[in-house]
Amino acid sequence: MRKLERELARRRLDFEMRSYRQAGKAKNPTNDLLRAVRQALHIPVAEIAGKMGVNRSAVFELEAREVKNTISLRSMSRMAQAMGCKVVYGIVPEGGKKLEDLVEERLWKALLEASESASQQVSDLAS
Repeated sequence: MRKLERELARRRLDFEMRSYRQAGKAKNPTNDLLRAVRQALHIPVAEIAGKMGVNRSAVFELEAREVKNTISLRSMSRMAQAMGCKVVYGIVPEGGKKLEDLVEERLWKALLEASESASQQVSDLAS
């Protein structure tokens, strides 16, 4: 029963995350997203800084930290909220694969390792 529940949950996640998988095919799909959204919405840095209660340099620092992948999710969410947005993130397999693909790869890897181990044991016994 648990196996079936896990499989159904995995399929549901694969379906729900399909747009994230598409984005995940890009090398850095969310790199510089805060700056891109700010510029697309034509929101002045001073306005975001005022809503966040920080100075302008802090906004630029957050944008720089995002590019370096050192920004916290909390900070990113605060800045997004100051722009009238929210952060929605996903975790997807690399290369646009489905979770089911990774499960199958892991299964094959485990089977191959078990087979190699058994072959080695037989070889050791024969020696």
